[in-house]
Amino acid sequence: MRNLFLSESCKETQLHAVNPQSWLQVERGKVCNKFTSYAPSSFESLMKVPEPLILPFFKPVDYVQVLAEIHEELDSCTADERSDLYLLQFQVFRGLGEHKLLRRSLRSAYHKAASLHKKLIFGAWLKHEKDGDELISDLLVSCGRTQEFGPLDVGAHFPVTTSTSSSTAEMMVGTSGGSLTQISSTVFFRVGQEKISCDRQKIAALSPPFHAMLYGCFTEALQEDIDLSKNGISPMGMREVSRFSETGSLDDLGPDVLLEILMFANKFCCESLKDACDRKLATLVGSRQDAILLMHYALEENASVLALACLQEFLQELPGCLNDEQVIKIFSNADKKQRSIMAGNAQFSLYCLLTEVAMNTDPLSNITVCLVQKLVECATNNRQKQLAFHQLGCVRLLRKEYDEAERIFSEAFAVGHVYSVAGLARVKCIKGGDKLHSYKKLTSVISSYKPLGWMYQERSLYCDGEKKWEDLEKATELDPTLYYPYMYRAALLMRRQDVQAAIAEINRVLGFKLALECLELRFCFNLALEDYRAALCDVQAILTLAPDCRMFEGRVAASHLRTLVREHVEAWTTADCWFQLYDRWSSVDDIGSLSVIYQMLESASQKGVLYFRQSLLLLRLNCPQAAMRSLQLAHQHAESEHERLVYEGWILYDTGHCDEGLRKAEESISLRRSFEAFFLKAYALADSSLDPSYSSAVVLLLEDALKCPSDNLRKGQALNNLGSVYVDCGKLDLAADCYISALKIRHTRAHQGLARVHFLKNDKNAAYEEMTKLIEKAKNKASAYEKRSEYCDREQTKLDLEMVTRLDPLRVYPYRFRAAVLMDSRKEREAIAELSRAIAFKADLHLLHLRAAFNEHNGDVTGALRDCRAALSVDPNHQEMLELRSRVNSQEP
Repeated sequence: MRNLFLSESCKETQLHAVNPQSWLQVERGKVCNKFTSYAPSSFESLMKVPEPLILPFFKPVDYVQVLAEIHEELDSCTADERSDLYLLQFQVFRGLGEHKLLRRSLRSAYHKAASLHKKLIFGAWLKHEKDGDELISDLLVSCGRTQEFGPLDVGAHFPVTTSTSSSTAEMMVGTSGGSLTQISSTVFFRVGQEKISCDRQKIAALSPPFHAMLYGCFTEALQEDIDLSKNGISPMGMREVSRFSETGSLDDLGPDVLLEILMFANKFCCESLKDACDRKLATLVGSRQDAILLMHYALEENASVLALACLQEFLQELPGCLNDEQVIKIFSNADKKQRSIMAGNAQFSLYCLLTEVAMNTDPLSNITVCLVQKLVECATNNRQKQLAFHQLGCVRLLRKEYDEAERIFSEAFAVGHVYSVAGLARVKCIKGGDKLHSYKKLTSVISSYKPLGWMYQERSLYCDGEKKWEDLEKATELDPTLYYPYMYRAALLMRRQDVQAAIAEINRVLGFKLALECLELRFCFNLALEDYRAALCDVQAILTLAPDCRMFEGRVAASHLRTLVREHVEAWTTADCWFQLYDRWSSVDDIGSLSVIYQMLESASQKGVLYFRQSLLLLRLNCPQAAMRSLQLAHQHAESEHERLVYEGWILYDTGHCDEGLRKAEESISLRRSFEAFFLKAYALADSSLDPSYSSAVVLLLEDALKCPSDNLRKGQALNNLGSVYVDCGKLDLAADCYISALKIRHTRAHQGLARVHFLKNDKNAAYEEMTKLIEKAKNKASAYEKRSEYCDREQTKLDLEMVTRLDPLRVYPYRFRAAVLMDSRKEREAIAELSRAIAFKADLHLLHLRAAFNEHNGDVTGALRDCRAALSVDPNHQEMLELRSRVNSQEP
């Protein structure tokens, strides 16, 4: 969903195509160093940055408070409420863009589910989140692990219903005269032309209505022959009812007979018979068509086990089943009672999942609207209503249904979802063209609540000139992770022909986040400057991240643009590509390295190795999904069994299955001793235990890796890792030798390890100089400045850490350091403000932990407890945090 709502540029929309060839009709190799007046006029429109989209996420003004409340409620809630709270936690983390944390919340919702309905729904959700990762499931099965989110045995989890039997002594029936009459122990039920013999007492025991009929004051009590022809049961069905009354179980029957018996059981309130029927029918659900047919009966006859089995079948087929009109009809027509039969107490969770899948597939479809409307109906508390109304408002806005969008955003805002004011302001302006009204609305919110970056970003849309620039600057100050302010400023600077400032502005974002929108804008800039080599680099990076991406509001495929741009760039040979890759790798230019590898993949024979390198770069650039896709492609293109096993090992390791990854490495080594197999085994072994004795084994494995053939890019990495292990063991001279060897083969990052060695040898100046060399060589410098800050005096440390925050505002150490310095200087308010400035846009355990400690020190028990609880939402098992919470808890009034 995030891609759909964050990046219109990558939507597969069917808009009128543009002809990029007209932009590229210039002499090959002609590069202009400034944005001249003869740049193609098309670029003026291309460099208009679209307004930021209203995200369909739950975004509370004070997410820390909400996380704290959730954590507090988790301590005291019933088992049944626990999953709902984890779902809310998931929604908070999704609004913050914290993908690892939201997935953990979803797992917690699954593992803590108290009902089978919730277990099923969250299991399906996790399976859907891992869509495309069938390989991982297969690999785990090959390692002896069971499928984590496979189908549940629905019937086995439901308690068996038993009827209260009639007293065996009650064999006499009263007549109208008050005397007792002996009745026959056998009764015949006539169905059509057939008579079915039944044991009167056992049939009577099936339900109170049958007992009343056969032993009460009704005429049937005195009859041996009773006509049941008009009760929808066939002779065969009645025989099965009779058999069930005697044995307590049903034979293997066809669905038609079972449905007959189910309806009969419902009519005569035979709970145990109904339950048996319900379970039998549930075992017959083997396909979507079965589920569609049987779900109608399940909802009509209140057969909860059957309904759940049908629901499981639908959810196992997400997202495909939402393209089936009959399935959608079931979900969209279900009233409150039917939703309860189908999903029990998990109705909101179910429609949350369905809405998520539908919005990912097509947020504009009628199906999406229908499902989000159902989500609104299922919302029972304020938080659920905030999310549901806001999502429906976003869908209505995308569909340009402005009156409805305005009404629904107003509802969301009224129940406390302040972020919905962004949608409200947007709709008001679209409908009436009155920017002033929207400006005042946002101003009111800014003055009424703690100001956040998105508030200023939104207000900037309704003003011009200096005011707009000021609002965007404020938005970046409060939340440097928002892309739109950078993009707007960069485009404006480019139009003013301030080329260097424009490129620098867009590079600010790309220095810490590989955002498709920003790469696309920089691609435009490079085209306008006729710097086709740089443009090619950007479009190849885009295609690495999103192979099917369409650019310029979906009007042209990125792959087509790449083809056109390549016509204006001199082709590289294979040797040129390797030289360029080494050059970029050694200058820590990860985007440039990505681009070169993309180009090499076009003609290379050993694609597996290149896809593997690509995955390593994507991990370094914090693009885990793209990295996993590349790793799976490496596995697909492996040229030998031992190579394939290595990639399987990395896939397992990267998905948290360290022991299984280690096993794959050992399998690979048993076939052939290779650099990558030893490297993987060393990595997995180092991660599998904190036991210091493992260090010697890791050293031996890395030494074995270095004896095997490999290129210098990987050998540099191995030498660097070996140096780190030696440092941890206190063998500083050996570590220095490793780092120096790595530097000789241009592994630039080894400067950092060598600096650490100098520092541990009490040569702080040498450490500083070593990090300065890294800063001079590296294109991505934030981590180098951060590390150098440890090796200089306080004033230089402050300068270096300010530089880190400018280059990468997501790195949390600088905020913590500055806050600690302020606290030491007894500037408590300023210290807490420094931490709060980062916490506003990043849910980080260490920031929250430090602020909790500061609040405790200042005697703010409430604030300390809030931060402790929020931090434990981020990491529930953090020992220091648990101890601090316990200490603060004891101080709470």
